[in-house]
Amino acid sequence: MKNYIKYCLLSLSLIFISGCSEEFLEVDPIANTLESNYYQTEEEMYAALVASYDPIGWLSGDFVTKLTALNAASDDVYAGGGSSTDVPSLQAVSSYNLTAETGPQSSLWNKGYSGIYRVNTLLVKIEGAEVSEAIKSRYVAEAKFLRAFYYFDLIRLFYSIPLITEPVIPDQMFEVEQDTREAVFKQIEDDLLEAIPSLPDQVNVSVEGGRATKGAAISLLGKVYLELEDYTLAAEQFEKVNGTPGATSPFGYSLLENYADLFRTDNEFNSESIFEVSHSALANGVWDCMPCTEGNIINIMAGPRGYNISNTSAGAPSFVSGYGCFVVTEGLVDAFQLGGGQFDPRYSTTISNVDSLQQAGVVTYEPSYKNTGYFLKKFIGRTEDVTSGGGATELNFPQNNYEMRLADIYLLEAEALVRGGINTTRAQQLLDAVRDRVGLDPVPATFENIMNERRLELAGEGHRWFDLVRTGLAATALKDKGYVEGKHDKLPIPLRELTNTSLVQDPAY
Repeated sequence: MKNYIKYCLLSLSLIFISGCSEEFLEVDPIANTLESNYYQTEEEMYAALVASYDPIGWLSGDFVTKLTALNAASDDVYAGGGSSTDVPSLQAVSSYNLTAETGPQSSLWNKGYSGIYRVNTLLVKIEGAEVSEAIKSRYVAEAKFLRAFYYFDLIRLFYSIPLITEPVIPDQMFEVEQDTREAVFKQIEDDLLEAIPSLPDQVNVSVEGGRATKGAAISLLGKVYLELEDYTLAAEQFEKVNGTPGATSPFGYSLLENYADLFRTDNEFNSESIFEVSHSALANGVWDCMPCTEGNIINIMAGPRGYNISNTSAGAPSFVSGYGCFVVTEGLVDAFQLGGGQFDPRYSTTISNVDSLQQAGVVTYEPSYKNTGYFLKKFIGRTEDVTSGGGATELNFPQNNYEMRLADIYLLEAEALVRGGINTTRAQQLLDAVRDRVGLDPVPATFENIMNERRLELAGEGHRWFDLVRTGLAATALKDKGYVEGKHDKLPIPLRELTNTSLVQDPAY
């Protein structure tokens, strides 16, 4: 714990955010202002709020983000790259060669607890700040949503974690112990229930895109109940957000007509977005400070290595030459096949068969480690999105990614309704709405079909590993990657967090 606390004390002076619109980014840094003299005014509390959102989009120096780590861990992609030693943290989780020292866990642990430290500081300091009751109520609600968000990730990733709800005194940081899972989930539930009434139904996305709303908090609460297998409560929360399947929801959400439009860089914070991580091409990110950048690193990582268009008249994709990571597995390609040589309509947005383009003489590229020839098109950077500003172009791609979107919540409600034996008619309507958007005929709303739909609809968006673990399917789906049941349903606690502290490693590690 000493590491993340020390890091947080230093990084509170860096008020950049990767969770909100560019307007929400425009906050002056705290700089060297002493904490004891800060958090007095509305402006200072706003900076503290921005700092609390900040870790959501963090990129570590080892190329780990929540999205890159969860994709590598899934059965949808391999870590890829140039060799088995390229991006070691992601190779370790992709092949399940995880140890306390090797893997993405240090970055993900720091991300979560840094966010929690900042939230806890805000919640204490706002009590003495000169802010209106309306501002205070909203900031407290957002902070509690964020604390629930960070803890929900941590409890799913690490299973046994400390529960910290106030700033830790430095002398006590070595004494922090893990709490029960029941206590952590109770805190998450309490935070969300307290936050929901004071959050806005909607925000002006041009200036507040990415800030928490009622819909985001209710969706997260539904996910918590689903994780706890309380299907009735989960379905109730999801229905509040979803409304009538296929129609505009009570909170103004609706499925986009064109699936591909979800991933256009000029279509951020659209009607399907419930909670979204924002990235910018304007932050001038540089290699000397990768964590300072606001660009989306997955865009350069997903690009095929050595990609070059050799026939400019053949309409080849305008991919950037990247690092060849996130090579799509044959299993995911097979899942998209409908038979008779036909593919699910989402295939062309999600996957690019670069190998076939090379065989046709359209492009050339260098095979990746564990190459299949298929790449995660949904996140490959495009030449038209390369920044014309300062900084390293590789670190400044602007594509946002979704933490929650409406189709995700439709399918989670359908899952809860089916697994709980609650309402198969509504489950069918929800599943039909997702499939109808891409022109697919209905299939029965069975658990298997709903899980398959989630895989295809949300491929590469960071949900698959959580889905597999939550539903008990991971041991089968990930066996060929080296997954061991009872061990790899969680990450090891980072070694540096165990040194001279009271934390205890999971016995499986």
